[in-house]
Amino acid sequence: MTASSKRIHLAVYDTYADWETGHTTAHLTQRGHRIRTVGPTAEQPVTTMGGVRIQPDMALADLSPEDSSLLILTGASLWDTGDDLAPFAEKAREFLAAGVPVAAICGATAGLARAGLLDDRAHTSAAAAYLDGQPGYAGAGRYVEADAVTDGILITAGPTEPVAFAREVFALLGAYKPDVLDAWYRLFHDSDETAFPVLMAAAERGDA
Repeated sequence: MTASSKRIHLAVYDTYADWETGHTTAHLTQRGHRIRTVGPTAEQPVTTMGGVRIQPDMALADLSPEDSSLLILTGASLWDTGDDLAPFAEKAREFLAAGVPVAAICGATAGLARAGLLDDRAHTSAAAAYLDGQPGYAGAGRYVEADAVTDGILITAGPTEPVAFAREVFALLGAYKPDVLDAWYRLFHDSDETAFPVLMAAAERGDA
């Protein structure tokens, strides 16, 4: 796999919910993927919900699907207070149309709902009622009560499920073999101590 094909793009913007993508980006980095942050501009730093300042690697306008293997859209208060982040939902439309995966968690699912990107795809979010209130959303019949949902190349998850979100991303990208991914999820989501030896054995074999 080339360096370009392993590049992951993480959307960052003011009020970005720091905790929602930590598992995803940390473990993808360990698996050899390169994380690049994408902001509204490359010049202006953004401040996360946790008060952390991030200088984006690149501007959204400069991001092309052919240069990426995944676009991650995080939750943020801005998704619920206006249309400032609508360009990120439109970039997701561009990615999906090009056959490049998109993973959205928390408020980002509302942005996709308003853009009509969930109408024909199975998806989840914080709650069905949260999406029902989004203007233009017509996907209620495809809503799934689950921690995280993958439909083709689109992943969605609610705000309380960063580990399930990461699991779906890893599965879609083939980051871990199925048995190792199962052990990873059991350890980080369920605190199942029996999963630890499985991960250690996989690491020794070069599977993790």
